[in-house]
Amino acid sequence: MTAPESEPVTRSAPPSAMDEEETLKLLRDGTLEVAGRLVEATNMTLYCSVKLGTRSAACVYKPVRGERPLWDFPDGTLAAREVAAFEVSQATGWHIVPPTVYREGPFGPGMCQLWIDTEREVDLMRLVRSRNPVVRRMAVFDAVVNNADRKGGHLLPLPTGHVYGVDHGVCFAAEDKLRTVLWQWRGKPLAREAVAVLAKLERDLESGSLGRRLRDLLTLAEVEATWQRVRRLLDTGVHPSPSEGWPAIPWPPI
Repeated sequence: MTAPESEPVTRSAPPSAMDEEETLKLLRDGTLEVAGRLVEATNMTLYCSVKLGTRSAACVYKPVRGERPLWDFPDGTLAAREVAAFEVSQATGWHIVPPTVYREGPFGPGMCQLWIDTEREVDLMRLVRSRNPVVRRMAVFDAVVNNADRKGGHLLPLPTGHVYGVDHGVCFAAEDKLRTVLWQWRGKPLAREAVAVLAKLERDLESGSLGRRLRDLLTLAEVEATWQRVRRLLDTGVHPSPSEGWPAIPWPPI
């Protein structure tokens, strides 16, 4: 993610240097000040500063009122889906999605997410095509949340080697809609780590706190479909393959 040029907003500290609970509190309770708009985004995406006491960070704010209506997702639900993706990310322990909350802002309720400064020297096309185990985790995550739009530009590599993923507004449909640039593991056995994480997710969705949190953000049918996707991954033991009835790769891919 590249900030608008000549914006004075203070950059966020590296995620490892900032306690996650404190970061979520800052995003949830801090004062938002809009600095600019990311004009390349399809929906209204505002680059902001958020301040609480002596702490501040840069963040992205996507108000519900700025969401473009879609034929296959109910109006006004994209921000909640972004927060639901963060909840699943946290439950995996993989920290794929940056800290994200649902809150009131200058243009009404919406999603607020910590801004991530990326390693600009990384070749995104090479990263997308790689066998990087961190990217492989993201492929599993996308299969769980049913990501209908995993573009290469949604990968945010850090100097530490960690890779974040963003833009999860079109996830969690009850129908299979997986559309991604990360198909290099299709049909391959899941890593043992992924199997263990999926088993934990299944329990957490069925009778744990994750299922309860998702029911506050999604429909019951969508939460049930998420559990079924996890169950299917565990039953087959392999990464999914593209569906014949749905485009496999988003456009543009980057």
